[in-house]
Parts: sequence; C-alpha cells; structure tokens
Amino acid sequence: MNTLKDTPVGATVTVKKLHGEGAIKRRIMDMGMTKGTAVTVRKVAPLGDPLELTVRGYELSLRKADAAMIEVE
Repeated sequence: MNTLKDTPVGATVTVKKLHGEGAIKRRIMDMGMTKGTAVTVRKVAPLGDPLELTVRGYELSLRKADAAMIEVE
C-alpha cells in the first residue's frame, strides 16, 4: 500500500482511499482530499513534518500522521 507519507517530493499522485474514522477522516475530506483527487508533493519540512501539498489549486500543509492515512496510486 502506497501512502501520501511515502510519496517523494515533486511527484503527483491520485488519492485512492482514505483510512481512518470519524472526525479525522471528515477533516481530511473537508480539506479536499477525496477519492480521485490529484495531489502534488511540493516540499517536506527539514525535520520531515509537515508536508506541503498542492491540492485542487491551493497549498496545503499536512502532518505525516494524517498523510499516512491517505492511500495513493
């Protein structure tokens, strides 16, 4: 299973499935991370957390713990 957390900088991937439950899953979906959405990893902070992503034309910072819940292809 490939997750957004393991995606290299500069790569564009497609969201395949969201793992997690309840409020966490809902928060990720509210940020625009839904099935079929293209996501580009722009940068990773020097200590590895958070990730800077481009989603639906805007910039999004996401923690590694949340990125690990997003399965991509």
